[in-house]
Amino acid sequence: MTSPDTKSLDFRSDTVTQPDEAMRRAMASAEVGDNVLDRDPTMKRLEERAAAVLGMPAALWTPSGTMANLIALSVHLQRGDRFVAPKGAHVLVNELGSAAWLAGGMPDPLEHDAGPGRPTPETLAAAIGARGGPYYTLRTTLLCLENTHNASGGSVIPPHEHAQLLSTARQAGLRVHLDGARIWHAAAALGLPPAALTVGVDTVSACFSKGLGAPVGSVVAGSASFVERARRMRQMLGGGVRQGGVLAAAALIALDRIGDLEEDHEKARKLSGGLAELGWEVNSPETNIVLARVADLSVTLESLGALGIHASTLGGRVRFVTHRDLSMADVEEALRRIKAGGHP
Repeated sequence: MTSPDTKSLDFRSDTVTQPDEAMRRAMASAEVGDNVLDRDPTMKRLEERAAAVLGMPAALWTPSGTMANLIALSVHLQRGDRFVAPKGAHVLVNELGSAAWLAGGMPDPLEHDAGPGRPTPETLAAAIGARGGPYYTLRTTLLCLENTHNASGGSVIPPHEHAQLLSTARQAGLRVHLDGARIWHAAAALGLPPAALTVGVDTVSACFSKGLGAPVGSVVAGSASFVERARRMRQMLGGGVRQGGVLAAAALIALDRIGDLEEDHEKARKLSGGLAELGWEVNSPETNIVLARVADLSVTLESLGALGIHASTLGGRVRFVTHRDLSMADVEEALRRIKAGGHP
């Protein structure tokens, strides 16, 4: 049991980070305007820079990644269209059915037969099926990829597999949306710029509050005509913020910190290796997410909590996420407490 003054170590998510002083100063001094009426100047700078970083013609800020994905699916799909995505993808299991309920799409999961979070082109082709069927059959019109794949422990789709999946989708006439909530992590893991991982997609979403330290915000990017339609959809969904430059300023600082993410990956490898030495069954993290199988999830989480270590669950496993607000010393301290506590 820890004492009341023991430091709490929060591994639940890389969304728990706090804006640091530099980010807060940027937010406080941001040049702002009415983003619905005239476009906020700081928001405009963010959208232009994010589009360039992602290798897309244009981008639109959204309050959340879920809204960014929903906007993309709403623009791409007609009611009753079928879309496919890797099993466990965020658009399938973490967005409250909005892809079906609001965007009107019929979701269908793809098995991970190329590795965690990654279907093979053959699986994708089989799921799409033959073109030109009877009028009463489902039309498959969209492929949604996720890089990194959260539910698979932050697994990465490498560029050559991405290209093969896009080629298969294009041959069948599908559009492609990439949920890149943690695309920054994928890029850091591969040693590539984010734009190298968006080649050929119609649209991509990316998040500033997962790993990069911003308090809120995502973007959805694509062609200029897509963004024009997306802006109207964002307004329908209640995302038309006014002086959004206060939030955009934080996201601009966040974009400067993509290069820091490899440190979080090192922390995850340290944590995974340390847990393995203590007898835990853990994955080898590709990015900043460590998944551990345990005999009893609730008992393990309660025991960790008593040690001042906070984790979450995902797919029947304990989920630890390293981030910029946890140092390597904090990871080592967590391992020390777990060892002293005799867990698992």
